Order: sequence, then C-alpha cells, then structure tokens
Amino acid sequence: MHSKDLTWRYSLAVTLLLLSPFDLIASLGMDMYLPVIPSMAQALNASASTIQLTLTVYLVVLGAGQLIVGPLSDHFGRRPVLLLGGMTYLLASVGLALASSPAAFLALRTLQAAGASACLVAVFATVRDVYAKRPEGSVIYGLLGSMLAMVPALGPLLGTSVAAWLGWRAIFLVLAVAMLGAVVSAWLLWPETRRARTGSLSWRQLFVPLKSFGFWLYTLGYSAGMGSFFVFFSVAPWVMMERQQLSAFEFSLVFGTVAIVMMIAAQVIGRLVRRVGEIVILRAGMGCLIAGALLLVAGESLIQESVMGFIGPMWLIGVGISAAVSVGPNGALRGLDHIAGTATAVYFCLGGVLLGGIGTLIILLTPAASAWPIAVYCMLMAAITLGLSLHRRPGRSSGRS
Repeated sequence: MHSKDLTWRYSLAVTLLLLSPFDLIASLGMDMYLPVIPSMAQALNASASTIQLTLTVYLVVLGAGQLIVGPLSDHFGRRPVLLLGGMTYLLASVGLALASSPAAFLALRTLQAAGASACLVAVFATVRDVYAKRPEGSVIYGLLGSMLAMVPALGPLLGTSVAAWLGWRAIFLVLAVAMLGAVVSAWLLWPETRRARTGSLSWRQLFVPLKSFGFWLYTLGYSAGMGSFFVFFSVAPWVMMERQQLSAFEFSLVFGTVAIVMMIAAQVIGRLVRRVGEIVILRAGMGCLIAGALLLVAGESLIQESVMGFIGPMWLIGVGISAAVSVGPNGALRGLDHIAGTATAVYFCLGGVLLGGIGTLIILLTPAASAWPIAVYCMLMAAITLGLSLHRRPGRSSGRS
C-alpha cells in the first residue's frame, strides 16, 4: 500500500490506531524506566549524573536527529523514514536490554532516540499532510496530546511492574516488542502521504521556518511546556523517592496524577481553541506555568517534606504544559505545509534543544532533589514566551478558527 496515488482514507479511529503507537513508544522510552533509575545506576556501576545524562541525551537527540530526517521525509517520503526509524528504535532497545557498561548504554540510548526522532517526524508530517485543511486537524492533535499525556502515568507503573517481575532490563525488551508491532502495522497499512516531490534534496529549507515570528513564538511555548515536564520527571524520582521516602509504586501513582490532569486539560483545550484562538490558549498556559512555579516556591520554603506541597502545584503546571503542547504544532507550522517534514523537524529539534539544554543547565545550577529546578525553569521560559506573545493579536492570524 505504498502507491503514490493512494490517499489517506482511514477514519479518525483507525488513524489514531496507526499513528499513536509510534508517539507513545517514543515517549515510553523516556518515562518507563524512571522508577528504576537508582537500581540501574547500581547495576551499570554508573553515577546518578550519568543516568541523568541518558535522559538528557535522549531528549536532545530526539529533537536534533530530526534535522536530518525532516528534509529526507520531504524528499523520499514519510513511509520509508517511519519504517527505518522504527527498526532503528527496535534494535537499539534490544541492545539496551543487553548493555553492561555506562558507555554502551549511553551510545544505545542515542541510537534509540535517533529512531524515535524519525518516527516523530513521519507521524506529525503525515498529520499535517492529511489534516492541514480539514476540520479534524485540531481534533487529532488534541487526541494525540491526550494520549501522550497518559504515557507518564502508565509508563512508570508499567516499568515498575515489568522490573518487579523480570528485572529492569526487560523494560527495554517490552519497548522493542511494542515497536515491532507498530512497524508491522505500518508496513501493511501506512500509505505515502507526502506531496509530489519537486526539485532535489535541499537542506536550505531548514532555515525557512526560522523566518517566521509565529514559528518562534509557538516553538518557545512548546519548549516552556515540555521543558517544564522534562525538568519535572528528571528531579521527581529524587524528590519523592529519596527526600519524601515514597516507594517506587507510590511514586508512579503520584507522578501519574500530573499526566491525568494533562489529559483532562487537553480535552477541554481542544474544544476551547476554536472559540478563543491559539494565542489566547498559549498565554493562559504560560500563566499557569508561572502560577504553579510560585506555588512550588512556597511549598519548597514552607512544607518541604509534603508530597502535596510538591505535586499540587504540578497539577496547575500540567494544565499549562497541556495548553502549550496542544496549540504548538498548528501555531508553529501554519503556512509551512509545502515543507511539512522539514518544518516539523525544526520545530521539534529547536524545541528539544532549548528545553533539554536550558533544563539541564538549570538542574545543574539549582539545589538537587528539590522543586527549585522546576520553579526556575517554568518562570524563566513562560515569562519569555508570554512577553513575546504580547506582540501577536488574537484573531485568525494567530490561530483563531
């Protein structure tokens, strides 16, 4: 089913069944092994900072790798990039299950992230190919966002269960098997959706999105939102399991409540965005990040040992994250449909590098095992995005339907 004449004729339900596994598995690569990080560090004879680096490397490569695969997907098509990326992820996951040294583990995490980045480019470029001019577009972004928000809730719980029964290495075998199922389904059912190729492969297209103020604004919003979550899941195991003495299972349950809030918020935002416009949602999201950060500061100062003092503000931050992620792709990629793969790549790459680099720097510069890294990141990035958004008026040009 890879004829150039074939169009995407699937229902919304079938579309989600085909697209969502690649996004979910890519996200599980970050979240699933969070509860067993301390035991992994001991088994690999690695320091906590080295294991932390595997999270950062995954996220940065997840974005940076798309600078290569984005233009390739515009030139060669979404389908081959998706299948090659899926197989790369699969093989790297098997290798991670067998790794015995920190260096090998880090190298394989890099390869796993490269495969995940190819899958993300192909998925979001396909969504843009198929739904850019259809009313279902905002719906599918919202649904994909809702499902992705559930991954942090289910991933750590699944990882804890797998590790308890089979050991932490089995987590990566589960990821490999899941990706195998997704790749087989795509091989059988995923048609090519890229527009007819024109001209030769050009890397200059990577600079085209950077000329758009809207692209920068919504990419910064995405970085503010997802970066807040990146810092959260980076420090949360140490705050809740080391300082507040939660078990791995208790940590997974509490951690998952933030994802549940994000899922509910994404569904509400999906209905609101067509009424008030993307720029209004973006500003509201940044406001939630700032308010949540202030509450985190209060909790860190007054009730440091309280789980609710830490997780309660994260619920408000979760609403802000959901708002930013829900409106980010449509806002950033508007007007770039002719290079959807490349624009998607630059969006995720720039966002990933910003949130990974700035987030890691803040983690290193602020007190360890505390809420300070999250609070500082939220306030800094949300304030920058909110300030820039004041130059964009609500209306059709800012994404109001």
